[in-house]
Amino acid sequence: MFITPLTSSAIDAYNARGGEQADATDPQASQDRFLRLFIAQLNNQDPLNPMDNAQMTTQMAQINTVTGIQQVNQTLKSLADQFSMGQALQGASLVGRQVIAQGNALAVDGSQAQGSFSLTQPADNVRVDIMSSTGELLGTVNMGPRSAGMHNFNWPIGALDPSRVASMQVHAFAGGQAVAATPLARQTVESVAPVDGALRLRTSAGMTLSFQQVLAFL
Repeated sequence: MFITPLTSSAIDAYNARGGEQADATDPQASQDRFLRLFIAQLNNQDPLNPMDNAQMTTQMAQINTVTGIQQVNQTLKSLADQFSMGQALQGASLVGRQVIAQGNALAVDGSQAQGSFSLTQPADNVRVDIMSSTGELLGTVNMGPRSAGMHNFNWPIGALDPSRVASMQVHAFAGGQAVAATPLARQTVESVAPVDGALRLRTSAGMTLSFQQVLAFL
């Protein structure tokens, strides 16, 4: 039985089928499959029309290319795994630290409540109202004038039950006009774990945050 030299599409198709039946990421396995096919082709080629040197060189170059790509993929996967491990180790150092993210929840630490906010422009007067979970006004923090950007504050709880402290409302004014103010939640990181290839922070408020959602680390 005589066969004609393999085309590039035939080699690609063979490699694809072999990848489904064996470990497609193993360069040695790909080389073994190719060599078996290549030897079978040489044994069954038409003696009146044998494969020339250029065809043989082309096919050998093709398998080397496939093998090289697989090796590069393995290297990239190894680097990605190492990067993920390094991220996890770095993330572990964040446990116990506070982070700032979107939200109006207050962090209660001992005898005080802590919060943050951001202003789009300077304000002549900033007031922060401390609210309970039922919407009751528990207290007020007068911040006075503040520049644009992020600001932190602490509010003494005193004899108040800490479990009643829930959220805040920020009111800012400049020249009698309201200034856009965004409340920001300060939360303590309780645990760190990789989820779907990315690091996630679990906070004391029960939230799960990605690094992109964290505005600042304290």
